[in-house]
Amino acid sequence: MVWSRRRSACAVPASLLSLLLVWSTDGSPPVAPALAAVPVPVGVVLNLASAMDRRSLTCISIALDDFYLKHPSYTTRVELRVSDSRGDPVAAAAEELMNKNKNDEVKAIITPQTSAEVELFTSLTRSSNTPVLFLSTTAPAFSSPQSRLFVRTAPDMSSQAAPIAAIFEEFGWRAAILLHEDSPYGIGILSALVHAFQGSRSLTDSVAVPIDATNSSLDAALRGIRAMPTRVYIVHMLPALATRLFRRAMVAGMMSEGYVWIATAGVGDVADCLPNHGDIESMQGVLSLQPRVFKTEQVRRFSARLKVKFPQECPTPDDGQSVPVSLLWLYDTAWAAAAAAEVSFGTAQRKSSFLDALLVTKFDGLAGRFRLVDGQRQVSAYEIVNISGKGSRTVGFWTPEFGISTNLYSTRGRKKLKQILWPGKTAAVPTGLSESPPLRVAVPGWDLFGGGQFVNFTHGHDPSSGTGRATGYCIEVFEAAMERLGYSFADYTYVLYRAEEAPSTAQSVRSYIELVKQVYDKKVDAVVGDVTITAARMNLVDFTTPFTDTGYSMIVPKEDSSKSMWIFVKPLTPELWFTSLAFFLFTGFVVWTIEHRINPRFRGTPWKQFGVLFYFAFSTMVFSHKEKLESNLSKLVVIMWVFVVLILTTNYTANLTSMLTVRQLQPTMNDWTESDYVGFQDGSLVEDILKNMGFQDAKFRRYSTMEEYADALRKGSGNGGVSAIFDEVPYLKLFLSRYCEGYSMVSPIYKSGGFGFAFPVGSPLVADVSGAILEMQQDGMLTRIENKWFTHPGACVRMRKDVDNTRLELRRFRGLFLVNAVVSCLMLLIHLATFVSWKSVCRWLRSWLPRLDASEGRGGEPVGNGQGTVELSRLQGLATGAEDQQQAATGDSHSTPADGTDSEGNAASAHVPEEPVGGNSTTQSPHEPAPAVASM
Repeated sequence: MVWSRRRSACAVPASLLSLLLVWSTDGSPPVAPALAAVPVPVGVVLNLASAMDRRSLTCISIALDDFYLKHPSYTTRVELRVSDSRGDPVAAAAEELMNKNKNDEVKAIITPQTSAEVELFTSLTRSSNTPVLFLSTTAPAFSSPQSRLFVRTAPDMSSQAAPIAAIFEEFGWRAAILLHEDSPYGIGILSALVHAFQGSRSLTDSVAVPIDATNSSLDAALRGIRAMPTRVYIVHMLPALATRLFRRAMVAGMMSEGYVWIATAGVGDVADCLPNHGDIESMQGVLSLQPRVFKTEQVRRFSARLKVKFPQECPTPDDGQSVPVSLLWLYDTAWAAAAAAEVSFGTAQRKSSFLDALLVTKFDGLAGRFRLVDGQRQVSAYEIVNISGKGSRTVGFWTPEFGISTNLYSTRGRKKLKQILWPGKTAAVPTGLSESPPLRVAVPGWDLFGGGQFVNFTHGHDPSSGTGRATGYCIEVFEAAMERLGYSFADYTYVLYRAEEAPSTAQSVRSYIELVKQVYDKKVDAVVGDVTITAARMNLVDFTTPFTDTGYSMIVPKEDSSKSMWIFVKPLTPELWFTSLAFFLFTGFVVWTIEHRINPRFRGTPWKQFGVLFYFAFSTMVFSHKEKLESNLSKLVVIMWVFVVLILTTNYTANLTSMLTVRQLQPTMNDWTESDYVGFQDGSLVEDILKNMGFQDAKFRRYSTMEEYADALRKGSGNGGVSAIFDEVPYLKLFLSRYCEGYSMVSPIYKSGGFGFAFPVGSPLVADVSGAILEMQQDGMLTRIENKWFTHPGACVRMRKDVDNTRLELRRFRGLFLVNAVVSCLMLLIHLATFVSWKSVCRWLRSWLPRLDASEGRGGEPVGNGQGTVELSRLQGLATGAEDQQQAATGDSHSTPADGTDSEGNAASAHVPEEPVGGNSTTQSPHEPAPAVASM
């Protein structure tokens, strides 16, 4: 390969390079590779003017030496093509890739550069299809086909967000400020931190520091964050810039008691190996992270070998802790490259490409288990270290499974960290907040509608100062919440805010916006009052959780139920009324059909039978039916129907009782009409909401006081008043506390944000006060405060219950009617089937018996002793009698029964004469008169 002399590049076998750079700890040279080994060229792009990159080259060489010492029989040998980038990795990579030939092209490139520099390799590797192994902890933005060529052999920095959030949760800090370098490396962790801090924690601000920032620029950035109330800072920078920042912070007095500094792993990794002793002195008390690396014997030997070459750059004890984990990652990267080269280019194997072999390579390296997932290395645990003295010490661990613990990989470990020495050499845990002057809490200088019950301000000894004492419902809720957080009255002062002009209710919305802007403009620290939470206001400030009921509601006059003369039909819907009437008639018809043949009480003239049918059907409603039933079929029908009537009557009675009781508490208006007007507080947000709901501006009437509310409701829409008043629930509760009789509030019909306290965006007090409000809701404190100021308005507030929704509907009784209909129809069908079958049998007998008699006469065969004639005559008599009974049963009252009736109208039994038993008796025709019987 032809190399440019300007770049000082050379092709060096791995073993020879390591022989020149370092000897093993026992003084013996490394084993030389076999002469027949297949060379696999791998490019290395470094800035050899950098001490860190010189150590990186040594790490790669030591790793290859160790690999081939352990595997002397391997048939491949990685040869390093070292290119000195001199700070320009793109030019070096271009020279390396463009000057190669077919027989000597590099199979991969190893570079420990940052992601911004790695991205510049994109155009060079697109045509060559050469994998790039880099140790940047940020993810370059590659397209899907290109991303596979870039293998990150170091963990992603975003994995540090979770342990940092766990540290915040451990000490109860609510907010932090992020200081990051202005580079892709610096902003790479921002989104992960924001996601991890969701909930009760937040990043109040992020400050981008240029990589080449001067001392004056660093001082200006520190002055800006010092003016904020948060004293917890997260530093995410490369070591060179981070050490300069901490030096300037110490000069500014920000490395003293009360401050918290948390540095990411980029700083913690080199804390034990900083070249300048003054850097460690300026970082005393800093918390940081380090990927967990076990201090094995291999790590200690590697550290010792590295110090032989660089004794002055890392003069710490020989315990393995002085080696930055980035060098251990680089060692494992070179080992993985050698293993992949053997799989891809070995003469006996040659089964896959270099990239495919690298992605599936697994082994136990110096930095732990080497395993690539989606093209990047995974980290299983982090050490939490505290920089104190001459280096760092471990105070705990973090794992995804167990969180923070002092015992790695064990649930028995204490959930608290070991003793930490904070900035200022104190063991007391900082609060994370500045010791600032008392909070300036602004309160509105008007309460036109509430009359001072929401907010009432009294000036102090010096009225010109604008401070004083505040009382009212909103004030008491705020003070109760602050007391739960440990704040006393000395920690905040009330400041009266007045608009430039004395606001009327028509100007109140504009005045409230101006009041909220006082927080946005940092003129006050909070706003307490009857301030409604809206989307527009949330763009300016952060609100706590609402401390009042949310929503807009309606007040209407109560209804006098005595004016309704049709209240008795209200319990049932029209569909249920008509269905019940139909079933009354149907049940009467079924009973009449079954009983008409056999029960004289169901016979007579048509009008009489019609009256009996109706009377019997409707008398079952009060269980006063007295007609005796003869058929078991009709009795079963009546039993089922009486059960249905019982269910209907009990539900009707209960519903009517409820309506007569609750009806007095219901609003008059159920539906809006063209003649109805609606009122609301002049200048409130309700006007826009009502317009969105479809109300016309011509139907609006605006009022300014509760007295005007009451007067308008008393007059009504027809006399210059209104049919209803719309307003926010807290105002309506205040109205009902004064005007309880004659008015009722219906349930909220439009949601709103409710009243909340306003703080600056990102203030940690938002989460704290919100938590205190929720606790007050749970233990009933908010209810007690509300009852104190509003005279227990719940006694007068009644939620609207629409009468139509309480009426009994047909769908609730469909199953009952269905069962009754099935039983009635079944009984009717059984009756009809029985009636038709018996009549058919009688007619068949009458037609068959004469033919039988005639056939016997033609045969000339005598009937022995006249017995056949007697039996035939008996059958004919039975058929005739049965038919006569059938006709008598179906005839009306004008027909005279053949067999007569008794005095009660009951049919007499047909007389069947006894047949003589003797054989000489003569047979008598049934139509002939019976012979006289001689008396003895």
